[in-house]
Amino acid sequence: MLSIPSYIEPDFESEPFLSSPDASTGAVVSGKLPDDFYSTASFPTYVKLNGKWTFVKSSRPDAAIRIDNGDAEIVDFSDLKDGDKIVTGRLDKGVKGVYVHSNAFRIESSSEDEAELFRSGFSRETSQTRDYDELYDTLKYDRDEGNIIWALGTACAYDYDSRRAMSNIIKSGYCDALICGSAFATFDLEAAEFNTCQGQDIYTKKLTKNGRYNQLDILNSLNSAGSLENYIMAGNIRDGVMSSAIRENIPTLISGSARDNKFPGAISDESELRKKMISVLSKATTVIVLASDSLTVTASDLTPTYILSDGIVRPVYFFTVDISEFTVNKVRSRGMHGYRGIVTNIQDCLVNLERNLI
Repeated sequence: MLSIPSYIEPDFESEPFLSSPDASTGAVVSGKLPDDFYSTASFPTYVKLNGKWTFVKSSRPDAAIRIDNGDAEIVDFSDLKDGDKIVTGRLDKGVKGVYVHSNAFRIESSSEDEAELFRSGFSRETSQTRDYDELYDTLKYDRDEGNIIWALGTACAYDYDSRRAMSNIIKSGYCDALICGSAFATFDLEAAEFNTCQGQDIYTKKLTKNGRYNQLDILNSLNSAGSLENYIMAGNIRDGVMSSAIRENIPTLISGSARDNKFPGAISDESELRKKMISVLSKATTVIVLASDSLTVTASDLTPTYILSDGIVRPVYFFTVDISEFTVNKVRSRGMHGYRGIVTNIQDCLVNLERNLI
């Protein structure tokens, strides 16, 4: 059973907090931020305003803190306007009106002996049993108490069992929003229509005649339908991940890219995509990224390490599952409170999840 770690409030009645001045601010002029603008971290953050330490309700790296009517809010640099007052100064230890609470949750401590330091990363040989158990417990808890976001790489569409498992996970209530690329969506629909992915049968692995056209035929039909929803409902598509997400009314964010053919609803504008991803991920209590280096890096950069829910500050759990050790260990270096990485293939992971959750 998942036990949410307690949030440790800073003692603002002690030093250096008592002697700290209010946070300094400067105005945006002609689109330019003050030279000493403060850039946020992903950890719980406080700013001192009018003699009182104020909690910043959400955060993410590399953004500004705008002060408006005594309130502090996180704003992307590109969304700031002339005249906006933003926090300045680059000390966040509580001595200059800004405090980043990097040790905010009461978590199990561990020793730092030589053996642990040697085995501190994630590799193919690293034990995964506890990580899987924690993933099961987290999903069971957040199905009822939280907001679970999945980000899926294209490999999730290549295999018969993994598609079925992810579809059943969605149908069973373990998904509150889905993020994927246009390639994954197209491959999943190709599998639903033809039982192939890029022309190869997803079960027998046999290549089909003119199979390379299957994906293109799907794209042609999607463009004709005008939207993913129209295509699935009009075609009575009931197999696969995208069908399950649409039929279960799961918000679905699909990114386009320069290398993939786009279809209606896929977002290629990077600024728009970033804003929509921030909107989705800012509500997350658990994020699971499967088989995608780009989605792993992007989602980890845009996901806060904490969320304020019903007046309680709790950590956001972030799981990366990938066959690449580099991808799994890259997020680990961020120091996220609730991060877990599992180095394995996606088919095994999704089948394990289906067997233990449903």
